[in-house]
Amino acid sequence: MARILRRIFIAAAVLAGLLIVVAAGGFLFLRQGPAGGVLSLFADGQRADNFRALHEALPSHPVAAGGDVWAFDRDERQLPKRYAFEGEERSLVDLLRASETTGLLVARDGVILHEAYYQGYDERSLATSFSVAKSFTSALVGIALDRGQIRSIDDAISDYVPELVDSGYEGVAIRDVLTMSSGIAFDEDYARVGSDVMQLPLRLFVLRQPVVDVLRRLPRARAPGTVHHYASSDAIALGLLLRRATGQSVARLLEEAIWRPAGMEADAAWGTDLHGQALTYAFLGATLRDYARFGRLYLNEGRRDDLQLVPAAWVADSVGLGVRSPALGSGVAGSEAGFAPGFGAGFGYGYQWWVPDGDEEDFLAMGIWGQFVYVNPGHRIVIVKTSTDPDFAGRTRETVAAFRAIARAWGEDADVAQTAERGSR
Repeated sequence: MARILRRIFIAAAVLAGLLIVVAAGGFLFLRQGPAGGVLSLFADGQRADNFRALHEALPSHPVAAGGDVWAFDRDERQLPKRYAFEGEERSLVDLLRASETTGLLVARDGVILHEAYYQGYDERSLATSFSVAKSFTSALVGIALDRGQIRSIDDAISDYVPELVDSGYEGVAIRDVLTMSSGIAFDEDYARVGSDVMQLPLRLFVLRQPVVDVLRRLPRARAPGTVHHYASSDAIALGLLLRRATGQSVARLLEEAIWRPAGMEADAAWGTDLHGQALTYAFLGATLRDYARFGRLYLNEGRRDDLQLVPAAWVADSVGLGVRSPALGSGVAGSEAGFAPGFGAGFGYGYQWWVPDGDEEDFLAMGIWGQFVYVNPGHRIVIVKTSTDPDFAGRTRETVAAFRAIARAWGEDADVAQTAERGSR
């Protein structure tokens, strides 16, 4: 009996040793492979480096710049020192420090007024902007619509993406996907590890699931077009739509339709799943100056000089200019219902663009951890901010208040206006 027990013990010990070896090997494999970045992506002390090199840690498609750069002139100025928020004056320097800013660029028309980098970033860094990528996705949908590759945004997305037939997306209008009123059950809670959005990288890079399979498993929670519920899955579905409708990868479409003709100065990169499908809800890496050029494009109603790249009507519809009240199905959807607490509260939502409350008629692309491309047409100002902000969810409204203070200060400055006019010629 003792001999049998000894053999059982030895066998168990050997098995345990093998499991430890396999587990250790698996961990090292994940650390060295695409999943490695997922394991420590948002860790304190590592975010700045991770966000600058995510296109290298995870699979991505390149987006090549052309040679005809849309130039900026320069007229460097000191930032305003103060801004008002919730009835008190606050320090802009303190905001930049508290929000762990990695880069800040302010331009009026074709003139850069301020450009600064922190935490090891510089003008060559490809900063991952997370959900700012959604606004680029929206621009590409508008271009595909203008080219006739998408017949109407009232068509069902499943008409173009047959893999979404028999899923929660079957029969959902593209318009409702654009305004994130698809009715899909998707948990966008960044504070809960088990939420859909936090589990998504694990499904894609550890379990190696194609992103379309992830979408197919999502159930429908409510009728489409009835409630705005921010869901990154909707932006992913738009990426599948673009791939099917245009016959191009999303990165190649971005390169051909925007990056080269808009005169971006540096190559960019757009993250993909392990099967080559662009993750159009996030993972776009670009320089601050090229993010500013994208904002400048929307500032000019989709034009680079006399070249119309994004249809002007699409720009207006996307950001709800003249449509500031909640209106599901067209213009801007109210974002109060169904979104992660804090982040986005008090904002409207257009076609993958955020619309702040108030009468400024400004709009912005916005991503978690404090990524922004802010556009203020009234003052002709574009502001780009990249960050590693741990309190991003609670700081969005304050950041927009600071952006508005900068826009007012430099938008109403006659000397700045003259410089900007010369730079736009």
